[in-house]
Amino acid sequence: MSTNERLIAIEGLKKYFNASNAFGKKKGRVYAVDNINLDIYQGETLGLVGESGCGKSTLGRTVLGLTPATEGKVCFGKQDLGALKKEEMRQMRRHMQMIFQDPYSSLNPRMTVMEIIRSPLDAFGIGTKEEREEQVLQIMEKVGLGKQHLFRYPHEFSGGQRQRVVIAKALILNPEFVVADEPVSALDVSVRSQILNLMKDLQKEFNFTCLFISHDLSVVKHISDRVAVMYLGQIVELTGKKELYENPCHPYTQALLSAIPIPDARVKVQRQILKGDIPSPYNPPSGCRFHTRCPRATEKCKTQPPAFQDIGGGHMVACHLFS
Repeated sequence: MSTNERLIAIEGLKKYFNASNAFGKKKGRVYAVDNINLDIYQGETLGLVGESGCGKSTLGRTVLGLTPATEGKVCFGKQDLGALKKEEMRQMRRHMQMIFQDPYSSLNPRMTVMEIIRSPLDAFGIGTKEEREEQVLQIMEKVGLGKQHLFRYPHEFSGGQRQRVVIAKALILNPEFVVADEPVSALDVSVRSQILNLMKDLQKEFNFTCLFISHDLSVVKHISDRVAVMYLGQIVELTGKKELYENPCHPYTQALLSAIPIPDARVKVQRQILKGDIPSPYNPPSGCRFHTRCPRATEKCKTQPPAFQDIGGGHMVACHLFS
């Protein structure tokens, strides 16, 4: 259950990568995350959606400090994470965890499930060995695994079972904040709903706050409280789930939602086909970054970046149509 208490505050966050050509010569910067301002409230699930390459995963990793920020800051409660020393940041990891996209590559193939899930407890020296193993058994039961799985290796599991192991490892420290980076995209469709429902149930039990990253709008609708839409390194729209799906305001959001398949042949959907390719993050367009593909772009859009503003009821949009 979300509250009005802010847990994560992201202010002016930027992450640029230096780009080189085949000969190692520097040829510019990749503007992966560019001036993000975002609050995440305690107990909520904030969905983050956008096309592949828009910077969603980089934002998640930068918020957790796994990738150092180029500029800006991230506060966990009142603590500026960028001001922490190495050991202080290591201790902060107890409160912030990540669920990675590929459950197989994020698990050590030489470790048993017991060793994998127990490793965060070992790293922080929590309890005795017997107490740690008891905690592992408890969390495995909560994610739908049993004692018979304890001493198996990752390759002996299905994709859905491996993702349950990843979730158990992320939650065994009882973190306050979890970044889930496309946790179901590598799974079969038949397994996705099981993992999503599992995450919702675990969030109620452990009361953690979640940044849920996905390119699948139907998945985000199922699990999120609020939704942020990202395009080419910037947030273009942010509002409550119901408001976004019923009243999308940014032309990019409207195009994304029109692409969601509806399993009813009698329902006619007016598809909005975007023209042109996604601009390169090496050299993003001036003004509004979406103007090169926007069917409603004006001359103002080509030269002036739109302000990210509240158009009513906490519905935030970065578009000149509302200025």
